[in-house]
Amino acid sequence: MSAREKIRAEKLPADLVKLPLSYPNMRIGLFGGSFNPSHLGHRLVSRQVMKRLNLDAMWWLVTPGNPLKENNNLAPLEQRIKNARSLITMPNVHVTGFEAAHGFRYSYDSLSYLKKILPKRKLVWVMGADSFEDFHKWERWRDIANLMPMAIYARPNANIKALSSKAAINLAKYRLDEYDAKILPDCKAPKWVYLHGIMSELSSTKIREKNNI
Repeated sequence: MSAREKIRAEKLPADLVKLPLSYPNMRIGLFGGSFNPSHLGHRLVSRQVMKRLNLDAMWWLVTPGNPLKENNNLAPLEQRIKNARSLITMPNVHVTGFEAAHGFRYSYDSLSYLKKILPKRKLVWVMGADSFEDFHKWERWRDIANLMPMAIYARPNANIKALSSKAAINLAKYRLDEYDAKILPDCKAPKWVYLHGIMSELSSTKIREKNNI
């Protein structure tokens, strides 16, 4: 059984896989990732993006695993969700592992589901520049871009590659000026914005390497 299959087989408590409460016209940032482990850099991005986009909430979507990476060193999903929640200090940032409850494998599946069941919410997909650099390798990445507007946040040593990536070039005409970031949640996809700002050198990979995980 693969690492991914083992995680999917986990029976998680209901409170770990439920979606946060929301209301019509709520501006919600969706921040997906393995969070293996979560760290202060994730919190920094959440705080900055919420401020720059004038969001009402940020949801961390803790994925069962990354289809583009080896998941042998992936901590149990329940552990990752609880660790992420212990890091949260802002009342409008929430952590959920709902993807595992539905067996979603790809981000497109998760986001299209949320778009369907939350039709009156203003959803924004949030990712770091390092993820955007490889965005064109994601399953149905063009469809993701067409689902909802996206906010890309600067990451150390990733900005040049991210902005010259296949996705950035293909979506160039839809890029919103950074100074207009607050209107992004009101825009129709495939609008996106690249946000420069305070950056953290922390990364989940570096933390695992430091701890020999």
